[in-house]
Amino acid sequence: METHVQRPSNQPYIAPVAAKRPDARILGRIGALEVRLAETRAEIETAQALRFKVFVEEMGARLPAEAMRQKRDFDTIDRYCDHLLVLDTTLEGAALEQIVGTYRLLRQDVAERHDGFYSQSEFDVADLVGRNRGKRFLELGRSCVLPAYRTRRTLEALWQGNWAYALDHGVDVMFGCASFPGDKPQAHALALSFLNQAAAADAEWMVRAVSGRGLSLDMMPVEAISPRAALSALPPLIKGYLRLGALVSSEAVIDRAFRTTDVLVVLPVKQISGRYINHYGADATRFAA
Repeated sequence: METHVQRPSNQPYIAPVAAKRPDARILGRIGALEVRLAETRAEIETAQALRFKVFVEEMGARLPAEAMRQKRDFDTIDRYCDHLLVLDTTLEGAALEQIVGTYRLLRQDVAERHDGFYSQSEFDVADLVGRNRGKRFLELGRSCVLPAYRTRRTLEALWQGNWAYALDHGVDVMFGCASFPGDKPQAHALALSFLNQAAAADAEWMVRAVSGRGLSLDMMPVEAISPRAALSALPPLIKGYLRLGALVSSEAVIDRAFRTTDVLVVLPVKQISGRYINHYGADATRFAA
């Protein structure tokens, strides 16, 4: 895979306009929560506005001027991704008023036809993919949920969508950046050291940061790490990845724009815990419409 480093765009994002298909597939449904892909430009822009609320207004991210003006988190990669949506169908109004969560999905074949993966600006993804030729990779990114919906049920809905999408496209490996809040890694020394001990990727899946940006996760001696305290300190999304059987990069990277400390999470489908395969359904139909 040829590596291109993605750069933020200062131009307004214009997605292809498409009429919503009446037969659009529902990838999952848990209670009132419905999961499917965005079908229109308006739905994608609503997802970007949701990302802006969380990443900028809540977490203090600094985006390019045009994104700040439009109050939408967008970049050039949005043009060729699929956007997974979680909708609360009990909310009044049209679908645009029901979007409460989103995930950005980028398949390897699509990335290679365009500007590559988002996370390759922080991690040596080309090396990871190159060592695993013949496997199909799917990048997960921009995971984002409104505060009132940050529950286990919403996380399950997102993962049901990811799982159904991965099966649809024959994905072998899911991966993506996962973030700790703040750009001071030492504040997360316990959690990062725990990841280094409990979930470090082996030689097959090991991935390093791009040259000059990596910070070792090995910040504390093993005897000083309390697993219970470390698990409590992990962001819910990363904790969810670990439950599924994910592995973690040996280095972290500081994202100054988003004010986060990132690790790369790698989840080979063959390593997903059997209990979760059974829970979501080996054919992803348990929660599907």
